Amino acid sequence: MPADRIPALLPRTPGHHFVLYGDTCSGVPGALHETTFASVNAVIRRLSPQPEFILFPGDEIIGLTPDADALRAQWRHWLDHEMAWLDRQTIPLWHTTGNHTTYDVFSEDVFREVLDLPRNGPPGQEGLSYWVRRGDLLLVFVHTLWTGLGGEGHVETAWLEHVLREHADARHKLVLGHHPVHPVNGFSGPYQREIGPEHASRFWGLLVEAGVLAYLCSHILAFDVQVHRGVLQICTAGAGTAHRMPEGVEYLHCVQAALDDQGLRYQVLDTEGRARERLTWPMNPLSPGTWMELSVGEAAAPFTGPLGEGCRIEFRFQGRTVAEAAGAAQTLFTAFSRGSLAPLWIGLRGPRQTLTLIFGREPGRSPHYWVGPDLPEGQDFDLHLAIHPDMGPGGVLYRLAEETRWSSFAAASATGLAALHWPGQWSIGHGQHGCGDRRFLGNALKVIFAVG
Repeated sequence: MPADRIPALLPRTPGHHFVLYGDTCSGVPGALHETTFASVNAVIRRLSPQPEFILFPGDEIIGLTPDADALRAQWRHWLDHEMAWLDRQTIPLWHTTGNHTTYDVFSEDVFREVLDLPRNGPPGQEGLSYWVRRGDLLLVFVHTLWTGLGGEGHVETAWLEHVLREHADARHKLVLGHHPVHPVNGFSGPYQREIGPEHASRFWGLLVEAGVLAYLCSHILAFDVQVHRGVLQICTAGAGTAHRMPEGVEYLHCVQAALDDQGLRYQVLDTEGRARERLTWPMNPLSPGTWMELSVGEAAAPFTGPLGEGCRIEFRFQGRTVAEAAGAAQTLFTAFSRGSLAPLWIGLRGPRQTLTLIFGREPGRSPHYWVGPDLPEGQDFDLHLAIHPDMGPGGVLYRLAEETRWSSFAAASATGLAALHWPGQWSIGHGQHGCGDRRFLGNALKVIFAVG
């Protein structure tokens, strides 16, 4: 293999390998995004082997013009010049609509005209919403800005439900749309930043019911992964608009992925071809022999230092909540070093006894919060909490003990807990300042943990 080639992840068993990237906002000769987009395309061209297909979840061109001829000219430049390197007969390229490309009726018509995508969508959305079947893989592309329903942030669900049912036999199911369903990095705003609330719950429920592996989107200028009720949301919007990405946190990128009977693996490649982030999903259960019970009170930590790549730490919390919660913070677990504030605290906060993780990333700076489910008063609880640094801010997860499907905590952070160096003192049932500090007010607290 030539020195500049990038080894692609390949299926471990028969499956599929592909590239996912979005949000170029290019199409104008000599403009800034033409250069940045070219730097990402150069990385894809180095992949060996090349992908079977490419998925592009929207905003190929800058668009947002009332001039139909100018809009067509941007598309022609994007397809015939910026993507001229790609043999689309050999490597299919499938698109979703986006807010820069389908912002009114005339731009929807131009999108249909220039891309000529499958016309198997719902009435009025032919060539905008569609599905593709490749053997055991179903790809469903939804239009999250349909003018017939209200425009940006609106998506119909009846057709999606029908397609998922018609293709229930597909082993692998991926759904793509431009807008996230769940907020990314704390950037939240119904319709403008994510799908509107009157659609979001039903939309996500259909993905869960149908056993969809992942919803793939873009729009927010970041790479982000999170999971909700067992379905991944993967956001990639790093194909060109570098000047608007948070400096030092996000970066231009593409995602190269492999899908097989064991699940999904991906690597997020920057413009140097370096894998900045990786993930294998689903998470394998930790070996029963690795679990260890932690005694209530303070003790030397059984694990210190950083979590290695591909590793996670998982806790199982059992107990009974207090009958009448007053709202005071109650500690389940905290980790700290003597003489400094605890960088990690897990417990219940507020009158609804909300499961919360607090991470102090830097001394002297305000901490970051991850917010999970509410625990009802006076009831037994049994849940798992996992910290998976490879998933960034989406890597604080929970599930009930009797369930297998994980969900990410809500957070407003752009980074996760990868920087945490686990300190030498752990405390169960109260904070770092002794038994009177934020003590757990319920009963029968039991905590076990494992690293793997």
